[in-house]
Amino acid sequence: MADKDDNVEGPGGDVGVGVVTRTAPKTKRPSLYKVLLLNDDYTPQEFVVWLLQAVFNKGAEDAVRIMLHVHQTGVGVCGVYTYEVAETKVAQVMELSRRHQHPLQCTMERD
Repeated sequence: MADKDDNVEGPGGDVGVGVVTRTAPKTKRPSLYKVLLLNDDYTPQEFVVWLLQAVFNKGAEDAVRIMLHVHQTGVGVCGVYTYEVAETKVAQVMELSRRHQHPLQCTMERD
């Protein structure tokens, strides 16, 4: 029940009514990181193509294109992800490379 004083006129004839405003919190987009594959003279190209397909879900054509780019320029972007995802992808590449006894290197840098 409302009190009898709820709608009493205040100074200047104002009725005790207020407006509630809410400000929506502004969310910031997460920083993105590039996962980079570094060329070496020992890792087979077929392994790099397989790795790009297995870890980065690249199709056969994209995987070959990225592998050739890495081979020719020394470094290539495998994908752009949030920090946690990029960190996981780098760890997966490094683990698979070591398991297959390849010296392939993978890093990440802020986009």
